[in-house]
Amino acid sequence: MGLEDSKLLQKYLNFGERKAGSTSMGIFVGLFAAFGGILFGYDTGTISGIMAMKYVTERFPQDIPNEFSSSEKSLIVSILSVGTFFGALGAPFLSDTLGRRWTLIIGTLVVFNLGIVLQTAATDIPLLCAGRAIAGLGVGLISAVIPLYQSETLPKWIRGAVVSLYQWAITIGLLLAGCVIQGTHNRNDSGSYRIPIAIQFLWALILGIGMFFLPETPRFFISKSRDDEAKESLKILRKLPIDHPDLVEEFEDMKAAFEFERTLGGGGWLDVFSNKNKQLKRLITGTSIQAFQQLTGVNFIFYFGTTFFKSSGIGNEFLISLATNIVNVGMTIPGVILIEVIGRRKLLLGGSVVMSVSQLIIAIVGVTSQTKSSNNVLVAFTCIFIGAFASSWGPTCWALIGEMFPLTTRAKSVAISTASNWLWNWAIAYATPYMVDSGPGNANLGSKVFFIWGGFNLIGMAFTYLMVYETKGLTLEQVDELYEAVPNAWNSAGFVPTEHAFRNNLAESIQSDTKQEAVSENESV
Repeated sequence: MGLEDSKLLQKYLNFGERKAGSTSMGIFVGLFAAFGGILFGYDTGTISGIMAMKYVTERFPQDIPNEFSSSEKSLIVSILSVGTFFGALGAPFLSDTLGRRWTLIIGTLVVFNLGIVLQTAATDIPLLCAGRAIAGLGVGLISAVIPLYQSETLPKWIRGAVVSLYQWAITIGLLLAGCVIQGTHNRNDSGSYRIPIAIQFLWALILGIGMFFLPETPRFFISKSRDDEAKESLKILRKLPIDHPDLVEEFEDMKAAFEFERTLGGGGWLDVFSNKNKQLKRLITGTSIQAFQQLTGVNFIFYFGTTFFKSSGIGNEFLISLATNIVNVGMTIPGVILIEVIGRRKLLLGGSVVMSVSQLIIAIVGVTSQTKSSNNVLVAFTCIFIGAFASSWGPTCWALIGEMFPLTTRAKSVAISTASNWLWNWAIAYATPYMVDSGPGNANLGSKVFFIWGGFNLIGMAFTYLMVYETKGLTLEQVDELYEAVPNAWNSAGFVPTEHAFRNNLAESIQSDTKQEAVSENESV
């Protein structure tokens, strides 16, 4: 080790606690990025209503007159998730090369908008599906990068709440879709479906153009050894002079963590699947938590709720679907607040219990009775289930995957976790019509499908207890220390981080290298 390494060691050991700096800009950046959730939520909300429109069912279906067959519903709904799956997996190639910000710009203004053009022009199923697949690529890119972008720009005390607002934006998108569908579904022209689809251009333009004016994350610049640009980004986010001691200190903490992580692995794809720094354990947690979010059954309501309520004998199916969207939006707010009050683990565990009980009641009532009263119970507990999801698993899963991975593998790990979400989203969207609908070759489960969702929620609760670590109140660098120091997830809530842990680890690593070099020199002499 030479003189430069000695200066590096000294530099990483001589800073105190950060005491200055505004967090308002960081919060604004995180809030604006959350707007991307509207793209996914709005698309999810429109397709259910579009497939129930009289004008659409008279022209688009080919298998059965005036009605989409199970295979057609399955293809139209699930093809978006095929695109999102590959978009999410491809996100690291852009976000680790061009940056998080440029990936969001390209994903919205280019890829997503191309898909919307094709969907708006569609007059049959093939072109509609092609547009949904391409739009899905854009949504996949966006959904894999937004939690990453938010987590890397936000201060720790508000990170979970603001990242959770990505889910709130999804719910707002669903609600906006319900409102637009309610206003156009009775039109007897192509505007009935083209207006709801074309409105998505607005959401894409707001996010894509807005990102031109926001900074890249400092941690991306650090990962590229562009230290001056990292400090400039921190200057914007913290509203401090670039040479302010507290800004320099925060930069050095990030830099030290990255340098130490790089000693454990270079951040390639093989490192993503290694267990250095508990990486594999984190990846299993991230992919599984996203899978269980889909297996709650929530998208059954938002993808097929309109047709499900209609087939169950419930009138005003469009209005009831709109009501579930309102519950979804309103009940996300308690989740955003509670994630930083009671923490991630308790929120997920409590949500699992309420969702499972509600779904089992829906299934039992649906099997045993078909009266007006039973239909009211079905609607009521569907809303309770939606409310429980919105305040727990909906926002919390996005917060967790954005903060649980080390910087060297973060973009790839978040992308794989998000791809898991879309893979299960696709599987559920594809299989559900065959599971629920009546007819030859279908399972004809109807409301009995809620027995399956309720069971998966119980499994998700057990997984949370065993595998999900409590990361409330920790910096992204302290989360790395948490996984190193605490072997069991159920003990993670009591973790107390060490001051400047990664500076100390880096110092020990440098000292160890120095001793090894000295031994090697003596042996050679």
